[in-house]
Amino acid sequence: MKKSMRTRAAWTAVSAAVLGLAAPLSMSPPASAAPPAPVSSLHWTRCADTGLDPRQECASVKVPMDYAHPGGRKIDVVISRIPSEKPATRRGALLLIPGGPGGSSLDDPSGKGQKLPQSVRDAYDLIGFAPRGLAPSTSVNCGLDHGDLAVSKLRPWPAPDGSIGQNMVTARRMAAACVRNGGELIRHISTADEARDIDRIRAALGQHRLSAWGVSYGTYVGAVYSQLFPHRTDRIVLDSNDDPDPTRVSRGWLAAYETGVEDSFPEFAKWASASGNPDRVAVSAAEVRPLFLRLAAHLDRAPIPWPGANPEELNGNVLRQTMLDSLFSPNRFPALARLIRAARHGTVPPAPTAPSDAARQNVTAVAATTICNDVAWPKSAAEYRSGVARSREEHPLTAGMPRNAMVCAAWPYPPEHAPVRITAQGPSNILLVQNERDVATPLSGAMKLRDALGTRAVMVAVDSTGHGSYLANGNACGDDTVSRFLATGERPDGDIRCAV
Repeated sequence: MKKSMRTRAAWTAVSAAVLGLAAPLSMSPPASAAPPAPVSSLHWTRCADTGLDPRQECASVKVPMDYAHPGGRKIDVVISRIPSEKPATRRGALLLIPGGPGGSSLDDPSGKGQKLPQSVRDAYDLIGFAPRGLAPSTSVNCGLDHGDLAVSKLRPWPAPDGSIGQNMVTARRMAAACVRNGGELIRHISTADEARDIDRIRAALGQHRLSAWGVSYGTYVGAVYSQLFPHRTDRIVLDSNDDPDPTRVSRGWLAAYETGVEDSFPEFAKWASASGNPDRVAVSAAEVRPLFLRLAAHLDRAPIPWPGANPEELNGNVLRQTMLDSLFSPNRFPALARLIRAARHGTVPPAPTAPSDAARQNVTAVAATTICNDVAWPKSAAEYRSGVARSREEHPLTAGMPRNAMVCAAWPYPPEHAPVRITAQGPSNILLVQNERDVATPLSGAMKLRDALGTRAVMVAVDSTGHGSYLANGNACGDDTVSRFLATGERPDGDIRCAV
């Protein structure tokens, strides 16, 4: 991506200020001019989790379960904070928006929030939250079968021959369980609901405007919040960005794995063939892809028992899912290489550790309800069947999974709201940061969000591999650019590329 100057950016910021949406960044108050302390309606107490920073405290915000009936039943959204470390220069609140759907940032003020540079920790109260449906907020549970909680089942890998009949059966079984066990709340868990909850959090904190750092799915949440409440946004960082296509939403994110794997697998192949690597699987990078495909096909035909795993066998789709998981970070490459080496000898490593079924039930329920309530998915098996066949031919590493049927293919409830269309209307106060090789949110999809936001945003593309960019891969150019924006409001004049 070439560095470019967007000449309309300053005009957009000024016009936004005139319209009352936000002050242009160049007019931000200096760090020494701290705003008045916020008037909060919250009762802060010690957080329930152990091992947290002793400064972190928690509170609960009441929000409508159904925003179409705001006077009706209320649910709890639990939030957390670590206050600014230098109140005299405090600017406001920085909301840490988690990925997912199904992720929580409740512990993040004590976790990744402490990786932020001192200038940012001085400028903001760090705020985390457990989105609606996710414990300890008012929670949901679909009561799924243990086998349906396997990651290789939740990702809709087709049968070895490419057939999808069993995927449709699984979708119907999971949807029925959610309807049976999820209660009324499963109708009201969506990205738009989460964005509206965020504005209730902002108001409860006593903040006129809110800054945010959203990661992965959190970039879509942040974009939707910025679209619905533009005049309530301050400095917005969106990291590892989802394609906001309102006709597809999560269907598009699933399909993006085709591109993400093709972008990222060559990096694994180079690493896995490097001389001196104790986990080396081939003598050249060119050999790794065909080796992987042959091994997956062999495991399709002859799975290896794997006691303690879910499922309790290493089959071709478990290997493919492990590949998908491992491409999220180069730090995970050794796990995939060791599994490949073991499987080639007919053995398996110790079963991987996994969250408890209870925790996975809750996360899975929130993820499923969000993606199904955000946009209507096709009900026709024929549509998935043709997509899978085409995908298997063009992208054999992902074997058709990204075009297959998830639980939403059998979801009985239509979306309550049309997906939010992200536009260029609003203040120019958004910074996108994006690795060039990202298995889950590839650069090609991130550029769709960049294009949709127009002059509201600039993008920092980082020459790196993995999911998660800011403070995640040691790129000083990318990290310093984002930190400077959060601390001072200074943003590049146009899109930039940060080399290694």
